[in-house]
Amino acid sequence: MAETALHHLVAPDSLAGRLIAADPRLWRAYTEHAFVRGLQLGTLPMAAFRAYLVQDYKFLIHFARAWALAAAKAEDPREIRACARTVHALIDEELKLHIAYCSEFGLREEDLVAAAEHPATIAYTSFVIERGLTGDLLDLLVALAPCVVGYGEIGARLARDPETRGEGNPYRAWIETYSGEAYASVARAAADQLARVAASRLGPEPLRAPRWPALCAIFARATELEVAFWQMGLDAAP
Repeated sequence: MAETALHHLVAPDSLAGRLIAADPRLWRAYTEHAFVRGLQLGTLPMAAFRAYLVQDYKFLIHFARAWALAAAKAEDPREIRACARTVHALIDEELKLHIAYCSEFGLREEDLVAAAEHPATIAYTSFVIERGLTGDLLDLLVALAPCVVGYGEIGARLARDPETRGEGNPYRAWIETYSGEAYASVARAAADQLARVAASRLGPEPLRAPRWPALCAIFARATELEVAFWQMGLDAAP
C-alpha cells in the first residue's frame, strides 16, 4: 500500500503527517483496526460499541484535563487560547453530545458516571497526562495528536471508501460525525497548532532536531494505546 494512503486529512509533509509516516504499520493497526472495520460495515457487536462508549466518556474527561494542562504549559497567548477553546469544546459541547448519543444505546448518564475505568483507559490517559507533567507543550501535543488527528483521518477514509455502509448501519451517526467538516476542522486545527509549536521549539527543520526521535516515540506510544483502546471495546463482546 502506498504511503500516501496513510493520509486522508493532513498533508503528508506536515509535522503530523511525518509523525504518522514514521511508523506506517502502527498507524494502520490503529486506523484500520477490526473495531473500525466493524463500524464501517455495521457489523461491530453492539456490546463492543457500548463498552467503547462508556470508556470514551471517561476518556473525554481526562482529555479535557490534558488540554487544560496544555494551556498551562503554553506561553504564547495564541496557544493558550487554542488550548482553552479545545477545553471548552470538550466539556461544554462534546461531552454533552456524547451523553445524548449514549442514551440512544441505552446508556444513561448515571451509568457512565458509575462505570469503572478500564485498565486500557487508565493506561492511555495516564500516559498523556504524564507527558504533559514531565515534558513541555510540544511533548503533550504530540501525545494528544494520535487521538484528535487519528479520528479525523479515520473519518475521512471511511467517507471515501465505497465499502462504508450507510443505509441501515447502526454506527452511521458515528461515522458521519468524524467524517464531517466540523470535526475535520478540529483535527486540522490541532495539526496546525502542533506544527506551530514544533517550529517555535525545534526550528524550521524539526526532523533534523535532536528531539525528533523522542517525539516519534511519544507519538508511537500514544498510537499503541489507541490500538489498545479499540481492542478493549472489541474484547467486551461475548
